[in-house]
Amino acid sequence: MSLTAPFSGLVEFNASFAPRPKISHVLFDFDGTLSLIREGWPDIMVPMFVEMLPALPGESAETRRQLCQDDIMRLNGKQTIYQMMQLAERIKERGGVPLEPLWYKHEYLRRLDERIHARLDGLRAGKIRPDDLLVHGVRELLDLLQQRGLPLYLASGTDENFVKAEAELLDVTRYFGKHIYGALDDYKQFSKKMIIDRILRENAINGEQLLSFGDGYVEIQNTKEVGGLAVAVASDEANNGCGRFDEWKRQRLTGVGADVIIPDFRDASALITCIFAK
Repeated sequence: MSLTAPFSGLVEFNASFAPRPKISHVLFDFDGTLSLIREGWPDIMVPMFVEMLPALPGESAETRRQLCQDDIMRLNGKQTIYQMMQLAERIKERGGVPLEPLWYKHEYLRRLDERIHARLDGLRAGKIRPDDLLVHGVRELLDLLQQRGLPLYLASGTDENFVKAEAELLDVTRYFGKHIYGALDDYKQFSKKMIIDRILRENAINGEQLLSFGDGYVEIQNTKEVGGLAVAVASDEANNGCGRFDEWKRQRLTGVGADVIIPDFRDASALITCIFAK
């Protein structure tokens, strides 16, 4: 679909795209879609998985690393515990005796904290501006959606207490209010699919009235399953504002049916105009 004229940056509209003027509710993923506080998390998780996973005879380090990365990214967007459950299963497959998935999760979070604590401290101390750790242009999009009176929801595979604390530091809580959801200790009590079903049920709307933004396959796939409009944010998190796609994300999210693919939100106004066109 040729709708690129109003856009200053890259955008891809897939054949499934059509304007949805009746959209009434909007769902956002958090990490990589809104927040960059946890940018670089795969650089922590992948080496940890490689370290914990027994090697097969004759298996190269690169082959093992690729297996780990594929497992991790296939589950990106789901609660972190699912990635750890996958690691435990892989260890078992290879004749090892895995620890409890929750142990791996806590170890991963300990390692991740070493990477991100300076960012959190900088935000708390006012040395880092909240917008410096938001995906480029996303605040304008949030403002535009709020001006339209649309209820906004936030759902993340990261633990809910972390999501709420980080949303506050990034000054985005005001857009979502009480609708901020994340992973729970009882992982069976939370999923993005459950949040989507809840939005539809509690507001008595159908899936065609739902708009979602995400950089993981889970929220894109779940949105498409109910007939919603899915905007994939193929953000290059390490180079925020560069305007380029992360090609791995772009291909992966196209493959699960994203209607629109953007690298960031530099064209927030043009995008909203296209989506809500009558």
